[in-house]
Amino acid sequence: MTSDIPLQILGGISAREFLRDYWQKKPLLIRQAIPSFESPISPDELAGLSLEEEVESRLIVEHGDSPWELRRGPFAEDTYQNLPERDWTLLVQAVDQLVPEVAELAEHFRFLPNWRIDDIMISFAAPGGGVGPHFDNYDVFLLQAHGRRRWRIGQMCDSESQLLEHGDLRILADFQGTDEWVLEPGDMLYLPPRLAHFGTAEDACMTYSVGFRAPSAAEVLTHFTDFLAQFLPDEERYSDADLLPAEDPYQIQSDALERLRSMLNEHMGDERLLLTWFGQFMTEPRYPERVQGPEIDEKQLLDALADGAILVRNLSARLAWSEIDLGLLLFASGQSRLLPAHLKELLKLLCSADALHSDNLGPWLNDEDGRNLVLQLVKQGSLEFADE
Repeated sequence: MTSDIPLQILGGISAREFLRDYWQKKPLLIRQAIPSFESPISPDELAGLSLEEEVESRLIVEHGDSPWELRRGPFAEDTYQNLPERDWTLLVQAVDQLVPEVAELAEHFRFLPNWRIDDIMISFAAPGGGVGPHFDNYDVFLLQAHGRRRWRIGQMCDSESQLLEHGDLRILADFQGTDEWVLEPGDMLYLPPRLAHFGTAEDACMTYSVGFRAPSAAEVLTHFTDFLAQFLPDEERYSDADLLPAEDPYQIQSDALERLRSMLNEHMGDERLLLTWFGQFMTEPRYPERVQGPEIDEKQLLDALADGAILVRNLSARLAWSEIDLGLLLFASGQSRLLPAHLKELLKLLCSADALHSDNLGPWLNDEDGRNLVLQLVKQGSLEFADE
C-alpha cells in the first residue's frame, strides 16, 4: 500500500507511521526533508508582496523596552530601509495563493486530506528575529528555506497557559524549553497543536509554515447551527403534547429536557446536512474576493478549449468532494453542488489535475452534466484560464 512507502518528506518513515506515532501527538525533526531546497521566492520578492494592498502581512520588531511590536501591512517602500539590522521578522500569509511554485509544495503533503491545509505562510527574519515563545491550536510543518533558524520546543499548552500582557500577540509568559535544534535549508520540523515553540534566526533566514485548518468546537457549533436554521420553518418549535399536570409549576422537569434533546438530535443528527455544511465551511476561501469568475457562456468555453486554452485551479480556490446516497457532492470555494454519480472520475480530475484541457476533459465535454459543471466552476472563479 502507498501509505506504507517510506517518504523523504517524513525522514524515511511511511505516512502510516507518521500518522500513528506523530500526527497531533509529538514533534518530529526531519533533516533534509527536501534535499538542497531552494526557495522559489527571494527575501526581496517577499518584501515586495508585503507592499501590496490585498496581501496580508505583518512585521514584528523587537525592542529592548517593548519587545515584539506588531505592525500590519501593507507597508511602504521605505519601511525596510528604516528597520534595524537585526531582531525583526516579516510574515506574509498565504503566499501559496500568490506564487504557483510555492503552491506546488502542497504536493509533498498529499498523505493528508487536502481540505485540511490552510495556507503556506513565509517569514523572513533578520539575525535574532523571532515572534516570541507561543503555541498554535493547529498542526504546522516548518520548512527552512534560507539561512538558519534555531527552534526550541517546550511544554504542551492550553487556554489556561499564562500569556504576557500584549495587545496584539499571544506570547507565553513561561516557556519551559525541552529540546532545541538549528535547521538548515531543506530541514523541516513538524509540531502538533498546542506545543510551545520559540524560533530565533541565527542569520538572515526564511521559513515556510504549512498550516492546517482546525475549526474550534465553538466555531463548529455556531456556524453549523446558523446553517441549519435557514432550513427550519418558524412554526417548528418546542412542543409538549400529552404534558402531565405540574406538581410544581416553577420546576423544569427532566422530561422537558428530553423533549428539547429530541428536537436538537432530529436536526443535528442529519448527516447529509452536516456533510453539506462541513464541505462548504472547509472549502471557504481565505480571501473570497480572489475567487471571481468571468461572464462566459458554454459556446465561448468550448471554443476556447478547442483553440487550445488551458484551465487551472484558481490558487485561492478550494475543492473537495464526497459521495452520498443521492449521488456526489462537490464543494467548491464555499459552495456545494449535488451531481450525478457518473461524474465521479470528472470530480477527481477537477480536484487533482494540474491543468485541464481538451485532451483530459474531452469525454466530459460531450456529457451535458460534465460540460455544465466545468462551465459553472469557471463562472464561479474556482477554475480559470491559465493565461489570466
